[in-house]
Amino acid sequence: MKTIIIGASGGVGAAFLAELTQRGAKPIALSRHTTPALDLLDEASIAAAAEHYGTDLDLVIDATGFLHGPGMMPERSWKQLNPAHLAHNFAINAIGPALLMKHFLPRLARHRRSVFATLSARVGSISDNNLGGWYSYRAAKSALNQLVRTASIELRRQSKLSICVALHPGTVATPLSDPFAKSGLELQTPELAAQRLLTVIDGLTPEQSGHLIDHHGVTIPY
Repeated sequence: MKTIIIGASGGVGAAFLAELTQRGAKPIALSRHTTPALDLLDEASIAAAAEHYGTDLDLVIDATGFLHGPGMMPERSWKQLNPAHLAHNFAINAIGPALLMKHFLPRLARHRRSVFATLSARVGSISDNNLGGWYSYRAAKSALNQLVRTASIELRRQSKLSICVALHPGTVATPLSDPFAKSGLELQTPELAAQRLLTVIDGLTPEQSGHLIDHHGVTIPY
């Protein structure tokens, strides 16, 4: 099975890589630190990496993402909105994955089941937003969910066996989640998150393409 992990140097990406390797697979790791390098902010690098690994891909996992930068926390109020922070959130959490879909979806296997999965978040669900706050992250993940939905419709026209989904990994214990670890959320290790998400991916059907699905396999309304 030809598998690519994008964002393989991050916590969840590295866990995907380790878990798949332990299962006997030989996943291809892509990040800013691999050769070829893949940088979400550089479409040319995305196109080159996709070209390098050819076609007939069985599984592409986008494990990239951005929550907050140094000295910058998710906004609790509109008073904290910052155009540069908004733009960077969209660049990493929506535009970058959209470009991954542009260059990798055409390379999925057409005549057997194949999957493109990108990490989204429950907070990107508009109907599930009852708390407010986290403006940039919520909006960028909502945009990603719409991009996945739209791409899945086009993908279905080309291959009825191919699947494009957004996955919610839950709250994973990484440096990005440290400030929120005491908020009562269920924290998972990256290893457990990867195992759960791979179980979800293994069970996906073409009818679930275009959905946002959590790490327990439950569909989250957009």
